[in-house]
Amino acid sequence: MQNKNLPNGTRDEFGPQAQIKETIQNKLLSGFKNRGFQKLTTPVIEYSDVFKPLNPDDYRPYQMLDEQGETLVLRPDLTLPVARVMSATGLNLPVKWYYGGDVFRLKKRLSGSYNQLSQAGIEIVGYEGVRAEWECLSVALSECQRLGIPNVTLQLSEAGFVDAVISQLAIPQPTRESLKQALYAKDLSDYNRLCQPLAETEFSEFLREWPWLFGSFDQVMEVVKTLPDNESLKRMIHDLTTTQQFVNNQFPDYRVTVDLSIPSPQVYYTGMVFRGFTEQSADYLFSGGRYDDLLTNFQQVKVPAVGVAFEIDALVQRVPVPESGPQTLIYFDDEQWPQAEQLLHKLGNATLCLTHNFEAAKRLAASTNSKLLDLTKRR
Repeated sequence: MQNKNLPNGTRDEFGPQAQIKETIQNKLLSGFKNRGFQKLTTPVIEYSDVFKPLNPDDYRPYQMLDEQGETLVLRPDLTLPVARVMSATGLNLPVKWYYGGDVFRLKKRLSGSYNQLSQAGIEIVGYEGVRAEWECLSVALSECQRLGIPNVTLQLSEAGFVDAVISQLAIPQPTRESLKQALYAKDLSDYNRLCQPLAETEFSEFLREWPWLFGSFDQVMEVVKTLPDNESLKRMIHDLTTTQQFVNNQFPDYRVTVDLSIPSPQVYYTGMVFRGFTEQSADYLFSGGRYDDLLTNFQQVKVPAVGVAFEIDALVQRVPVPESGPQTLIYFDDEQWPQAEQLLHKLGNATLCLTHNFEAAKRLAASTNSKLLDLTKRR
């Protein structure tokens, strides 16, 4: 039930859930750091122009005006601020960044989604070639392992695949756009109608299967083999195939699927896209991909870049909650404070009891289901 004292789409976090979230965030950030990534922090408030490339349907920001009348927003994304930093500072490439923080996106009322979400991720800037994607995937899947999340499925896709196929079809440009939208919407009636003029071409076998071109990696690739030779498509398929083999070798317990019939998550994506999920949740655990056009929003020169971001709130729902016994409540006299402090750090799951009498300490222990440890040795 929505708290009437809070704006729609917001929440308070406290107790075990908040502690689990903090633990996950700390584990992720320490894992990034241990792989040699450098910390990057960007402000919560940015100029709205920074986020122009984002799809406004999915990333509606909170807006405000500064004293000069410029439009500011609470950041709805953490990747574009990294691009702003890179273009503004002229740092030497390549670099590897890691970050963590909250993003703010206005969701539809009664959608069940929150407007404030926590993320942690990495950005690899300045490296061409598929090895940068592989490091992102190694980080993502190894962190899922470290968090104890079983049955993760990795979904691969390619931002340029749909356009690369449609550009070869002998149909007018307006028809190409309509065909693409019908494919994305899985509007089979409209899709089949638009494909009818291509029924006798070398693309016909592929086009019949395209709306269902997702799921089993091997089955999808069998359909892709029916396409005419094209160097651009060959490169995409090669990268997807070698990536699937890499993941299968490094993380044999995780399943790899592919989807070649969906739109790119953002217009600035230029290559492979990846998402991780489990069957128990509709939310992605992590997502990312290659976006070599990212810095062109702030400068004229293209710079290769790949990144992946974890959705902390989705991880909280999937990470097993460790069993913990009752907390120990340490009761002590004022002069025993140093002794109580030492015991506090030694025991771990403990806290200082700050009541002024032992009877109150007993009542507090009973109400919180805690184990009472009396340093005063009262009888």
